[in-house]
This record gives sequence, C-alpha cells and structure tokens, in this order.
Amino acid sequence: MKKVFLGLTLLAMLFVTASAEEQMNPIITSMPSLSIAPDARSGGMGDVGAATAPDLNSQHWNPAKYAFMDSHGGITGNYTPWLRKLVNDIDLAYIAGYYTISEMAGTVSASFTYFSLGKVQLTDLNGTFLADAHPNEWAIDLAYSRKLHEYVSMAVALRFMYSDLNNGANASTIGATEMYPGMTAAADVALYYRQPIEIGSGTSYFGLGLNISNLGGKISYDQNVTQSFIPANLRLGVSYEIPFDKYNSLTINADVNKYLVPTRNNKFAVDGNGTPLTGESLTNWYSELSSPRGWFMSFADAPNGVREEFQEIQFGVGAEYSYDKKFFARAGYSHESKWKGNRRYATVGAGFHLSIFSLDVAYVIATAASNPLDQTLRFTVGFDLAGIKDLVNNKK
Repeated sequence: MKKVFLGLTLLAMLFVTASAEEQMNPIITSMPSLSIAPDARSGGMGDVGAATAPDLNSQHWNPAKYAFMDSHGGITGNYTPWLRKLVNDIDLAYIAGYYTISEMAGTVSASFTYFSLGKVQLTDLNGTFLADAHPNEWAIDLAYSRKLHEYVSMAVALRFMYSDLNNGANASTIGATEMYPGMTAAADVALYYRQPIEIGSGTSYFGLGLNISNLGGKISYDQNVTQSFIPANLRLGVSYEIPFDKYNSLTINADVNKYLVPTRNNKFAVDGNGTPLTGESLTNWYSELSSPRGWFMSFADAPNGVREEFQEIQFGVGAEYSYDKKFFARAGYSHESKWKGNRRYATVGAGFHLSIFSLDVAYVIATAASNPLDQTLRFTVGFDLAGIKDLVNNKK
C-alpha cells in the first residue's frame, strides 16, 4: 500500500517536479495547490502580486492591499484548467471577496480554493486494480486588514486546509489503516505600502509588499505516523505605476518568493557521528521536524551552501499597460532554478473592466523544454458590489 500513497503524493506534486530528470534537490510540500497563481491578472504578469495595485484577488497575494480598495466591496471567481498538456480533468477554482466596514474599522475578506486532481486508479503492489478515486484539496480563509498610516496597511489571515488524496477509496477495498484525509490550519501576516508621487505627466504610485503565508502545522495522511510540511512562504514585491497622460499608464512589477520549508536532502540530517541519514531514518527525521524549526532552518539547510540557497528563490517580473483603467494588456516572466523545479515560463494577458464588472484572461508560454504548464489558461470574472448597489438604487 506504500505504492498507493507514493503514487498519489507524486501526482499531487507533479507541477512542482515537472522536470525531475534535471532536479537535484527540489522542495516538496503537501497541499501544493496553495502555491498556484489563481487569477488571470497576476497570472498574466509572471505570477507577481505582492505589491501590485489592489484588486479583488488580493487575498492570495497580499490581503493588506484590500485596505486601499476604492470600492466598499466586491467578489471574484477564477478558473484554471491545470496541466492540460498531460491530463484533461485537473482544475483549480478560486473565489474571493471583501467588504470594507469603514476606513477606521478596516476590511474583512475571505477566499475559497478548490483543487480537483481528477480520477485516479488505485492499485495494489502487484498492479491489480482496486478502486477509482477522485483526489481533491480545498482551503478556506478569512482575513482582516486596515490602514496603519496614510500609505501603510497590515493584514492577518487564518486558513483551514483539507487534503484528501484518495477520496475515501481506502474505506473498504484498500484497508482503513493506509491513507486518510489530512487537515491543518495556518496563518498569514502581510504588509503593504502604497505612496502617490506627483510627476509631470500625473500621479504615479510606488508600492512595496510583504506576505508571509501558510505559517501553520504540518499535515498527515496516516494518522500522524508521518507528517509533511505545508507550503509556508515568504513573498516580497515592488511596483511602480507610471502615467503617460490622463488615459495611458504602465506599471512595472517584480516579486521574489521563497518557501519556508526545509529540503528533504538536508545538511542537518545527520546521525551522532555526522553521517548523512538515508532511507527510513531520513524519512523519520524529516517527519519529526517541527514547523517553526523548519521555517528558520529553510534559510541555511541547503547541502551546497549559499549557492543552493539562492537557487531556492523564485522570481517574477511583469508589466501592465492600462488605457483609462478599462482596457489592460499584460506580460511577464516567472523563473525557478532547474535544480528546484524548473518552472520557467513567459505569460501574457488582457483585461476589460467596467464600473461593476471585470473580465481577465491569461496564457502561459513555457520557456523550459517539456514543461507541462505550457499553454495554461486562466479566467477571472469580478463584480463590484458597491457599483451594483448604486445601479439598483438609481433604477429605483
């Protein structure tokens, strides 16, 4: 039955280890779906969003940005067909929304993520078919944000996560001791700085963002016999919007991103004689690491030292052209070391925003050979609830 567990776990991590033959020491986490860019706006700019202008999907990137939203409330829905070059039944759905109580009382926001891994055939060690399973993962969170200063805001978020890798199929035919749904809770802490700067062509905006996300307990699929890290993450971003005239502007954005998760092949994983642990001993050592210890260890645990630590940093750059804040064109690039996952791709996107409705799309163009993320599409629709309320009131 270890084969069943290993097969489903590898499937859940597939997009993280897309180029396994080139990797040396990738960082593997449970609940990898929480690391996928869920929306088309950021997805069209190289997966950046920590410091971009506030939008309806800020909950994923930096919930502190909601404190700077112009409207009092809104809701958005996102859909991404995932790994379509490999399979046709893996999907990511994401819903987010916010409501501003008042400038003094702050803003509340929430989101729901659902990741379906399609249909998986479970087999025993001899390859005999046992059952069909429909693995899935989901997470729900709630955040509170408010301004600390005219240009600065802060947010905290709480998240509950649930991961079912065999969809209950082990209840009878496979044996009740093999695999169970895993669940845990985590928190985010975010900061956002956005300052207007007057220049000759109008008002420009400079932004900085920080989001430390998924700080929580580990997750287990075998009743705490072994435990896995969730994708705790540190994201930093910078953004600068340049107006050309009253209608045209260009925003340049960049993010750097690092998992606060130790590598499995860890330089600290040694016995009392300094001999590196292997096999079951390494598995047990890694499973017993506490989450807080893992967060701090992740900055200095790479076997190849500082060079490998820098390889663990992902970065993205993106640009957004806006005409009258209604029509948008976007492009970007996201980069990850080939030894840590090799997710390298360019992105393009477009958007159309009205006072109460918005529509965005994005497309991935892989730059690494045999990348299953190539040709990934993202779709986002959004609604300004305050605008809808005003429209209804005017009709009355």
